[in-house]
Amino acid sequence: MKMNLMGGFVAASTLIASASYAEDTVTAVHAFPETLIYTKSFLSFVDKVNEAGKGVVQIEVRGGPEAIGMFQQPDAVRDGIVDMVYTPGSFYGGALPEKDAMVASNLTAVETRENGGIELIDQIHQEKMGLKYLGWFDSGVCYNLWTRDEPSFDADGNLEVEGLKLRGNNVYNAFFTNYLGAQVIDLPTGEVYSALQRGVVDATGWTQIGLIDLKWNEFLNYRIEPCFFSTDLGVIVNNDKWNSLSDESRKILQDVAIQHEKDSVEALRAKRDEDFAALEAAGMKVVSLEGEAKANYLAAAREKTWERMQSVMAEQPGGTGNYDRLIELFYDLDAN
Repeated sequence: MKMNLMGGFVAASTLIASASYAEDTVTAVHAFPETLIYTKSFLSFVDKVNEAGKGVVQIEVRGGPEAIGMFQQPDAVRDGIVDMVYTPGSFYGGALPEKDAMVASNLTAVETRENGGIELIDQIHQEKMGLKYLGWFDSGVCYNLWTRDEPSFDADGNLEVEGLKLRGNNVYNAFFTNYLGAQVIDLPTGEVYSALQRGVVDATGWTQIGLIDLKWNEFLNYRIEPCFFSTDLGVIVNNDKWNSLSDESRKILQDVAIQHEKDSVEALRAKRDEDFAALEAAGMKVVSLEGEAKANYLAAAREKTWERMQSVMAEQPGGTGNYDRLIELFYDLDAN
């Protein structure tokens, strides 16, 4: 009898110990196809976590938009269908308009991690969506307008958009419509190639990198400077899942995320320089706004986005309480 009791005690202790040291698994999806540079950046983060987290925590990537539609992914992680999503904040901007602080930012994740900006964004994610904002990846890359035909300018040097079939999306529509006065055609990233091919659109906003990955350079011949905005790509985690992880798992995920914020800034700036050189070697022409027209263009990109953020925040619980603080943390007015 004593032996049976002892055996049962040892077996139970073994089970408890095994449970205590069970490896955490975090399921993940990404918004864009694997071929895009941004997805490659996220997958490199996954590799780093899985290396650092052997025996403790592993990220299991379930796929991209073919697994869960890119615009459904934020709801999926909030609802616990998947544990982690790498996506632009603009894909859930209706629920969290504060993401526009990152869109209009002229800082990177490095500075905003240090000054408390990302901590505030994390807090807002937890309060409004039940999500942990793990990190702002691939920051420091801005957007350009890219066109098929040579752009025209008025007598004051302002960009003329009349007649332009401009592809838009949630990131830049406030700027395109409210300042440029453009009529935009909203299309998801995956449909832009065929839209360019068929002449449905002949211009688009896009980041400084990735045009070659998407093969849009087959149709687009001009890059308009200056660039504007910042990417708002981040990793969000279901809050219940985050809280269920071991302390060690959370530490590994957060530490690797913070390091990847730094690494991705440097890597993607190098990639930008490579892409620009390759595009220009293939015949891409660069045209620039100058003087007051340039200053007004940049100011409008920033201010129309802030106006959108403020108006949507005003309609939500909590109102605009964080508005001024967000601008302070995510924008350096002295940089202009």
